[in-house]
Amino acid sequence: MDLVTKDFRKLFYIFLLICLSLFSFPTPGQAIEPTINDIIITNNKENMLLYARLVNSFKTEMESSILAGVPAVFTLLMEVYQVRSVLWDKKITSYEIKRTIKYDNIKKTFSIITDGSETPVIFPDFESAQKAMADLSGIIVVPLQKLIKGNNYYLRMKVKIDKVRLPLHMEYIFIFVSFWDFETAWYKQKFSY
Repeated sequence: MDLVTKDFRKLFYIFLLICLSLFSFPTPGQAIEPTINDIIITNNKENMLLYARLVNSFKTEMESSILAGVPAVFTLLMEVYQVRSVLWDKKITSYEIKRTIKYDNIKKTFSIITDGSETPVIFPDFESAQKAMADLSGIIVVPLQKLIKGNNYYLRMKVKIDKVRLPLHMEYIFIFVSFWDFETAWYKQKFSY
């Protein structure tokens, strides 16, 4: 009886170790989630400005579809709140900024169009276009005239990829387009004025 129990325990422990190793180490098929890193909020004479970087934002499926000519739209959602101790925090402003990357097969260039900008920024290679899409530097968070000196505030933000709309509902045929829909978690960054 003792031999059977010891063998059973050994098999159980080996099975348990195998299961733990399968779940604890990421496999190549597991997706790495996008994140927002290096968040800094500072001000100039007129506005509070955001400086941050989007990491792991381009998945392999997304890269191949962009190179096939399908545009990708990144949307930065931002909400600014005033911290209040007695009442709920007061929302000062909320808005979104859309940034679109598109590949021109004929010119072999990448263009990035940001909301509010009339002319696209052109990049000769995909790597520099990816860096530009991930760079969230100098984005206006809120005009200083909306803030009260001496108060504490915070910015909530996240980035998401808008669902791609192909003509004639072709997104239902090209299933790969839906695989790169994602959004980051909400990030909260405190600041004072």
